[in-house]
Amino acid sequence: MSATQAALTQLLPLAGDTFDKNKVTPGVLGFIVFAVLAIGVWALMKSMNRHMGRVNFEEAPEPGPAAAAPSADRTP
Repeated sequence: MSATQAALTQLLPLAGDTFDKNKVTPGVLGFIVFAVLAIGVWALMKSMNRHMGRVNFEEAPEPGPAAAAPSADRTP
């Protein structure tokens, strides 16, 4: 028995032979991991919405040849 197996046996005494190996559920640890991931995604989405609200989407018109030089074909 390796040190890792010994440590796991000591830390998880109920995981030895008390559950059916064909019917394993995620349990409390799975719920905690899922909840932490869900809270992290929610926080990232909230932060993204805040940052997207600060972005200015108004574009300045591009200076083209007609807009850069005044028209010379007009006579006074």
